[in-house]
Amino acid sequence: MPVQLNHTIVWARDKQASASFLAEILGLPTPVPFGPFMAVQTDNELTLDYADTSNDVASQHYAFLVTESEFDEIFGRIQERGLSYWADPGHREPGKINTNDGGRGLYFDDPDGHNLEIITRPYGG
Repeated sequence: MPVQLNHTIVWARDKQASASFLAEILGLPTPVPFGPFMAVQTDNELTLDYADTSNDVASQHYAFLVTESEFDEIFGRIQERGLSYWADPGHREPGKINTNDGGRGLYFDDPDGHNLEIITRPYGG
């Protein structure tokens, strides 16, 4: 069996709110409780397991490969919510979409400051 990432823990100040935010923006199923976590299931069987912490949350980066039509739907939800977005991970190009590797991509923050990215082409492709 090839090595695959199965799950990762995402620290949050409010696991329910942050997991719901991601699921709603990406159009994924409603998060489900799993032990102390709220799990968000992606289409490739990876789960992002949100866990509460009372400590400061260190920003992490999570990139999601999506189809062109999914990009349009997600971008629409980002705009409907009035969320800020950027063409670059350093947030120096506000309100822009990048066209890296012949696709489209953008970055936006979740409620805990995690740097989320949607792309329609893998990098280096």
